[in-house]
This record gives sequence, C-alpha cells and structure tokens, in this order.
Amino acid sequence: MSQGLDEADADALSALANAPPIPSVTQKSHSQQLRTNTGTALNRHPKHHHHRKHSLDEARITAAVDGFFHNHSDDEDDHDFYPYATSDSHNQHYYGNNNNNINNNIYNSNSCSSASDEQQQPLPEFSGNGGDAGFFKAPSRSAVHPGRPTALELRPHPLRETQVGRFIRTIACTETQLWAGQESGVRFWNFCDAFEPGLGLGGRARRGDEDAAPFYESANTSPTTCMMVDCANKLVWSGHKDGKVRSWRMDQKPADDMPFKECLSWQAYLRAPVLSMVTSSYGDIWTGSENGVIKVWPYESIEKSLALSPEERHMAALLVERSCIDLKSQVTVNGVCSISSSDVKYLLSDNVKSKIWAASSLSFSLWDARTRELLKVYNVDGQIDNRADISSEKDQPLEEESSVKGGSKSKKEKQQGGGFLQRSRNAIIGAADAVRRVATKGTNAFTVEDAKKTEALLLAYDGMIWTGCSNGLLVQWDGNGNRLHDFHHHHCAVLCFCTYGPRIWVGYVSGMVQVIDLEGNLITGWVAHNGPVIKLVVGNGSIFSLATHGGIRGWYISSPGPLDNILRPELAKREHMYNTLETVKIMVGTWNVSQGKPCQEALISWVGSQVSDVDILVVGLQEVEMGAGFLAMSAAKETIGVEGSSNGQWWQDAIGKAMGEGSAFERVGSRQLAALLIAIWVRKSIRTHVGDLDVGAVACGLGRTFGNKGGVGLRIRVYDRIICFVNCHLAAHLEAVNRRNADFDHIYGNITFGRSINNASAGVSSTAQMLRPATSAAINPDEGKPDLAEADMVVFCGDFNYRLFGITYDEARDFVSQRSFDWLREKDQLRAEMKAGKVFQGMREALIRFPPTYKFEIGKPGLGGYDSGEKKRIPAWCDRILYRDNRSSPTSECSLACPVVASIWMYEACMDVVESDHKPVRCKFKVQISHVDRSIRRQEFGKIFMSNEKIKSIREELRYVPETSLSTNKIVLQNHETCPLTITNRSNKDDAIFQILCDGHSAIKDGEEPEYRPKASFGFPRWLEVIPAVGIIKPGNSAEISIHHDDTQTSSEDSGTPKYWHSEDTRDKVVNLSVVIRGSKSTETKSHQCHVRYCYSPPKCIIANHEPSTKGGQSSKRHQSAHQRSSKNLDKFDDHRRSRHEH
Repeated sequence: MSQGLDEADADALSALANAPPIPSVTQKSHSQQLRTNTGTALNRHPKHHHHRKHSLDEARITAAVDGFFHNHSDDEDDHDFYPYATSDSHNQHYYGNNNNNINNNIYNSNSCSSASDEQQQPLPEFSGNGGDAGFFKAPSRSAVHPGRPTALELRPHPLRETQVGRFIRTIACTETQLWAGQESGVRFWNFCDAFEPGLGLGGRARRGDEDAAPFYESANTSPTTCMMVDCANKLVWSGHKDGKVRSWRMDQKPADDMPFKECLSWQAYLRAPVLSMVTSSYGDIWTGSENGVIKVWPYESIEKSLALSPEERHMAALLVERSCIDLKSQVTVNGVCSISSSDVKYLLSDNVKSKIWAASSLSFSLWDARTRELLKVYNVDGQIDNRADISSEKDQPLEEESSVKGGSKSKKEKQQGGGFLQRSRNAIIGAADAVRRVATKGTNAFTVEDAKKTEALLLAYDGMIWTGCSNGLLVQWDGNGNRLHDFHHHHCAVLCFCTYGPRIWVGYVSGMVQVIDLEGNLITGWVAHNGPVIKLVVGNGSIFSLATHGGIRGWYISSPGPLDNILRPELAKREHMYNTLETVKIMVGTWNVSQGKPCQEALISWVGSQVSDVDILVVGLQEVEMGAGFLAMSAAKETIGVEGSSNGQWWQDAIGKAMGEGSAFERVGSRQLAALLIAIWVRKSIRTHVGDLDVGAVACGLGRTFGNKGGVGLRIRVYDRIICFVNCHLAAHLEAVNRRNADFDHIYGNITFGRSINNASAGVSSTAQMLRPATSAAINPDEGKPDLAEADMVVFCGDFNYRLFGITYDEARDFVSQRSFDWLREKDQLRAEMKAGKVFQGMREALIRFPPTYKFEIGKPGLGGYDSGEKKRIPAWCDRILYRDNRSSPTSECSLACPVVASIWMYEACMDVVESDHKPVRCKFKVQISHVDRSIRRQEFGKIFMSNEKIKSIREELRYVPETSLSTNKIVLQNHETCPLTITNRSNKDDAIFQILCDGHSAIKDGEEPEYRPKASFGFPRWLEVIPAVGIIKPGNSAEISIHHDDTQTSSEDSGTPKYWHSEDTRDKVVNLSVVIRGSKSTETKSHQCHVRYCYSPPKCIIANHEPSTKGGQSSKRHQSAHQRSSKNLDKFDDHRRSRHEH
C-alpha cells in the first residue's frame, strides 16, 4: 500500500522509524474497528450494534484501491508535511512508525487518549503554503522591541479583569512622583523606587499590580476623573465623579499597609462630575462639568481653608464652597446664555497671556484669567459663535451655586421643577444621539461633527495652543483663539498631548505616539501601547504614557536617540535573566450540531472525558439554531449590538456542566453570531495569567449579512501572549471551493476584536473605546494588517465544508472501511488548496487518522451511519482544526524571539456521538510560551541605566542649561505702571526655554519683615500682570517681559453680574519672581530671582474701567460689546488690555 503515499507523507512517516513499534491489530468487522478506533463501545446505543456489511468483499476492496491509484501522479513537496518535535530540540521524538505500518499508526492515533499520553509524542503535521509573506506571516517578536525606544515599564499592562472598579483614568507628574487617578481613589509612585521589583501577589499589591513598581494607594473614593499638580503647596488636586474636589499631600509618607487620606475637599457640583480642572495664572482653581457649567474657586479662600486644622475640615469645605463663582450664571441673562451648554471636557491655562480656554466637543470659550471676564466664544472652525443657548434659569441643572453654598431655594424656585425638565431634555438629546450612532454603525462612518470633535488641548512653550480632533487632525491656534494651521500625521483620533521644550508628544487611540516640532512637522513616532494612549505627562526627564488598559510606560525625553541605541542591545543581552517559559495545554473542539441538543453523555464523551489535563478549553459550534426568521432577527440584533440566544446559552451551560465548570474551570466568555457560537473555559489554577478577552464576528451568508455562514472569534492574552480562536462555517457543496476560499479571506481580513456586551463587566466605557477604529486599516491605513496577523497563535476550527474530489461514494466508503486515510487525504480539497497557497496560508494541521466526519444519518453509529439516502453524499473531512504559531520553521525553539511554539498531541473525531449528521472533532495542543518577567526586566533596565558609562555621559550632556541673564533683578512699580524685564540667551547652540513663577508675595507692614506666601502653582498676585510668562529664546536673542501693575478688583453679586473697582489697599506689596531656565532637552533647570515691589501712590483721578450695572439688560449689552471688541481686536492683545484701563 505504500505506493499510494505521496512523497510528503512517505518522507514524514519514514522519519518516524525510531519510534517504538506499535502492536499489530487484530482484524475486526467494520463496526468493531470503528468502535475500537474511537475508543468507545457505544454502550449508549445497543440497538445499533449490528451494522450492515459492505457489498464489496475484501478482495474487491483491495483491487479497487490498487486500481484507483495505479496511474496516480504525485507532485507534493517534502516541506509540506513534517512531524514536529517536542519542545526539547536535543531530544526529538516523533509519533508514528514506518510506511509498512501505516494502518497500525492510524489505528493507534484514534485509540483512547491515555495511549497517546503514555507515549508523549506530538503528531506529524501538514503545512499550507503562502505563510511566509504578507498578512499570513507570523509576527516578528524580540526580547526588546526593535521598533520603538526602550521604555521604563512603571506599571506593566494588567489584565482587564483585574481592573474592574480600579481602572486608572488619568495621571499627573512632578519631578519626584507620578500620581494616578483611578476608579477607587488615587495612587502615587516615587521615582526613587522606579527600578525596584514588584510587590508580588503575596504582598500588598492586588492582582494586576504584582509586577508594578512599588506604589502607595489612597483610601477609597468616588472615581477620579481629572488631576493636576500644585507644586507651590505640595498638593495634588483631583476631580471626582461624585462632584467633589479633593487634595492630597505630596510629601506624605504613608505606611505600606495603610491607605493615605485626603487633605482638603469640598463639594464642587451636586449630581454632576468634575470633568476638568486647571489652576490659572493667579492661583485660582477652575473646574468644568456637565451642561457647560464652569466654576472658579478663588485661591484666597482655598488658602484660608488649607490653614485650618483637620478638626475644622467641615468649616474649611464650607468656606471654599461659599466663595464659588459660577461663570455660566454670570453670562446668562434673561435665560440667554453666551456659552455652550455642552460638557466642559477640557480646561487650559494660557500662562503666556493669562487666559483660560474652556473646550467642549465642538466649541470654545476664552476667559480672562484675572478678571474672569468672557472674551470670546467660537467653534472648532475658529468662527465666532454668535448663537446663544436659550436656557432659562429653571432649566439649569441642580448643582447651581446657591445649592453648593448650602442656601435654601425659594418656594418659587421649588415649584418650577427645573431639574426634571433639564434631565428630560438631556435624555431626549442622548436618545437621539444614540439612534444616530446606531444608524451609522457598521459603515464606520463619522458624521462631520464627529470628525471635528476636540479630544485634547495643549499650550506649547512658544505660546501657541494646539487641539487634537477625533479624525486625527492637529490644529494650531494663537493665544487669541484664531485658527492658524492644520496638520494631519495619523488617521486615528488624538486623545492627549504633552510638551517639553520645542517638542510636542501626541497620543492616539491606535496606541501610537508621535513627536512633532512647534511648526507641526513630524519628527518620529512609534506604537507605544497595544491600546489607546489616553494621557501623556512630563516629569523626571521622561514622558510617561498611560494606556486605556492601565499600563504606564516612561520614555526618555531625548528618545529616540543615542541612549536607546545603548539600552536596547544591553537589555537584550540579559534576556536569560528575565525570560520565563510556561507550558499550557489547550483543547479545541468543533461540532456542527444540526440544530440539535445532545444528551449529557455525548458531551462528556466529546469534551468532559478529556479535560483532566487541559488548561484552556475552546468550543466552536455551528448550526446552533437556523431558520430564515431566526437568521433575519439575529442580523437585525447585530446592528444594535445585541447578540446571543437561548439555544446558545443552553449549549454553554450544558458543556460547562459536562466539564466541571465552577469547580475546576471558569467560563471566561463567548461570542454568538446567529448559528455560530464560540466559548472558552480556563482552569482556575492559571486564571490569573489569562484574560483580556475580546470577541469578533464576520457574517458570510446572504450578501455577507446573515450568520448562517461566517466566523466568530475570541482573542485572549495568555502569559502576555495573544492567542486567537476562530470558529468558521464556510460555503457548502462540493463545487464551491472558490466560495469557501473567499469566505476564509473575508473572515481573516475583516474580523476585528473588541469587548462583548456579554462580557462588559470586565471593562469600562471610555472616550477612547468609543473612538477606537473599527478596523486595523484605520490604525495604519498604509499597512492595514488584520487583527489575526498580529496574534502569536491563531487556531481555526469549524465546519469548513471542504469535500473529497475525484472519487465516488462507494470508493470513499471502501477506503474508509479499509482505513486507507492516506489515499483519501490526496483527494481532500482543503489539503489541495492549502498546498496551492490559496487558503489557510501557512497554517498547520495534524495528520488526519480518523474517518471522515460528514455526512451521517442521525442516530446511526459507526460506518453504517454514513449517508445512504438518495443523495448519497460522499464522506468528507468537513470538520477541521488548524493553527499557526510564531515559528518561521519547524525547528524554531521557544524564546522571546519566537514566544509561542505549539505541537498537537491529539487530533480525533468522536465517532460514537450520533446526535448530528457531523461528528464532533477535538484537538489537543501543548503550547510553550516564552514571556518576560516584567519586574526583573525593570530591575535590569535600572542597573543598565544607572551604571553604564556611555549612558552616564549622555545623561550628563542632557543636564546642560543655556547661559542666560536678566536686565535687572529689582523692579519698582507704581499705580498702573509697566516695567520691562529682558531675558537674554547668551548661548550660541541651544534654545533657552523660560517660565516665570511667583515664589511668594506679601504685603509690607510697618516694622515687620515680609512674610512670603506662594499661591497655587506659583501663581501671581491679582495686582500683577506678567506677559508672557512662558516662552522660547533663540540662541543669542532676547525676550522682553512686561511687568505691569493693575489694582482693578472683581467680585460677583447675587445678580450674577461681575463688579469692578479699585483696591483700597494702600500698603506696599512685594513679589519674588523666579525665572526658570532650561534647554531644549535639558533634564536640569537654573533660575534667576527678580524682586518686584509695588509702592502705593494716591491716584490723581478716579479710574473707571467698567461701569457697574445691576440691570440684566445693561449687563447683556456689556457682554455683547465685549464679544465685538474681542472679534475685532484680539490680535492686538496689549492694546485691548490697555483699552480697558482708559479714563
């Protein structure tokens, strides 16, 4: 019979000659042979024990076999078919024997699994062509990523399941600490501990943080929504979902096992979150919330509250709450509001021109930071927005200033019921928006407004404002709100910015980070995370990036550069120190169930009896439920994000019961697309290393819309490696080979993975997830790699529907009865198409040694069960399981460069199961996984960083600060006087970047020394204007700073109209200004001191800057005139400011 083997089979089997001989098998009847092969006795169906005999006797069968293959031409290549070894390359053992024992080998492979386990040998495999190029090539891996700078992993990517209720949503940075706001409070890292080993699961860290650098956590609070740093007071401020603003001391030293507590806190909003916050140039805290509400918390009241003792905390909070200035109320007159009622998502302090930018998705409002006056309202296109939101007082949200202050509402106000009307209005708008989004779902279409939405806001050191949009557009504005230039370097949504010197870092929803210069030119970029980058901050000479999954990485400010070229190879040399090998056993099962529901014994026979040594079980089902009505309804549900059915749930519960779900295994998730279902279970002992489940589905039936044909998939992380499982049902019928190939191409190229509604508890909704591109092509349009191409291992299972060609029904039956599977394989359409590189390119399958699994008469076991009806469908191996791992060749060993290496130890059909016209198939993989011990690698990173002499030299060069000088270190001002301060850059090789801070201010009292007190974030006293306070000076050039005195004060009365008057404080005042200098890439700073003194002199005449008005109509006219002045004259900022001080 060996003459019927092709060259590939012959070579493969001849290589197995060193394996132990397999005992010969006594010839039995057809049905007995089949029962023996499947390792079952069919005790569940005694009435079917007696089968009909074939009409062909043994001699006729032999003659038919010899005659059929006598003139067969074999052109298969040797490399198509090779037996993979065990993981130890020096001790290779192969499963099988020689050509003369082919029948015995096939028999033994189909015996019960215990025989296979005893031999501990992998099965030989067939490999398809075309897997060495394009999308089907296994992704390249390495110990240290070659395509990006070497990063400090302060917090490695945690599994999503471990972060429920604790997701990190924002970060803030100082020079010594990194703070993070999470859903349960805040935490911080000291940079001095950045290279220390992780705390481990046995320590105080919870699951997900075991490999993170040591950190400290606060007591539980409402979810943190925003954060900012106040270095002057050594505080970190955080805004929360419950509407509170909280402060945390930087200099605290909490105990390892005790959460630290907040300092000062107050209720900023009732029933609304704090969405954004910023400190102005004058130390005030500005907060933004829903419905366009902006509030200012004057620093004077905050300073008094901070001075109170902890026992007076309630009084301190009340003091701040009563000082609140509601800006939206100030610009709302007679129900007409001058600003948008959209949520205030971002606030920015322009310290160059002492302004505040408030941004919603589609509009901006520009405010004077000192007077808190509205200067301009404009949309994302830069056009002045003259439309007023008509929102009467009764429609305002409940968190009005009066409520925050604790004052009671009048009877009239209570009767108006404004809260209900506002909530109803918001609900209607939200529902309309949801309907619009559903209508565009599936087309990947953004509306024009969606594409323009502002997602990030930044002040650059040259005074320009940058905004990032949901279509990837970067927009440059001047300080007066004039749109200047647009730049487009990436097609995904911009989510965050940060800047250091002449560089701007941009974070995208695709995980990409790009670096641009101040002119908008792209310098470089790399994929920083495998999820959206939601926050970028600067500190300690590094840029820290936060991904939506909670991972935090630090990138040196000069990266990519010479430092990375040293770190990368040095860290790679130490691979043996942080490389860890794990072995995971995975079982994959597939079954076309023909809309049936089997008995529990059938499920136990298929999966339950084989899971004792399995770590992960994946089951793919086809034809769970059919019918035109069901398919149409399922297609409709998919369009609105609804999936699953009662039948699908029944199957998951039944399989879970058969395998011991709850005791040994945990169901992780599933995905159903009409008739297709895939589900996964994980053994509890390795559950801590398995997670981040994402799902996907692609329909191929009826115009690529119905789920009777198509694919459903799961993507999961196992020991930090990505493994994908796809369950397919391809086009039917013998002649539809090209359609099947096209179905596979459609599934492979279009399946995208994301969170399932059924598994939503494992994650958290965010702007980043809503903006995430629907396809991989959206992440990188030039490459457009499918999601499956990036996985370390891909397993396809299902009813592929490939048939046997060039053979009759009777011939196929005869070959099956003789176990001549080697000849039948030559007639397998799938093998022929894979060899031609037309489908499942580069994927592998174990040598098939079980009978064809289709088509059977339901209820008839064994060979007698094959279709004997009128159609007499030719038996075929429709139900298959194929895979691809990281190997580029069969001899590749498991390492960080080839992190996933799999071998097949079982591949068989359960011939005793008779509840469908298909037989279920199962396949066991032994998967070796190489992964990084993140904690050890961070330690090695630190050792290299701190001890390498070349790196020390580079770091020393980066400490360089350009030499600069001030024109004076003493300035004396009188009423409304302006004095220039000149900063000169004496360096001839580097830009000097300056920032002017107020180290402290004081009023001079007779006979007393000044008591200098800093304001929040080193803000200026309200009587002093410093413009610009930030800037860049070219080599050899100078910058002139205007130091101006202005004693105009402002307050707000109950009418909401701001009042202006001259301060009656006749005392002299002093300020210590610190001019901080750094270079374009400096990690160090130098500072100059300038002493400013204001000497009071009585005014000769009364200055009337603004006419106070308590009438709404007059106030409305004043605000309208302010808008007109701003739109005409904001380009001349200084002239405009002086115009407000004319007599």
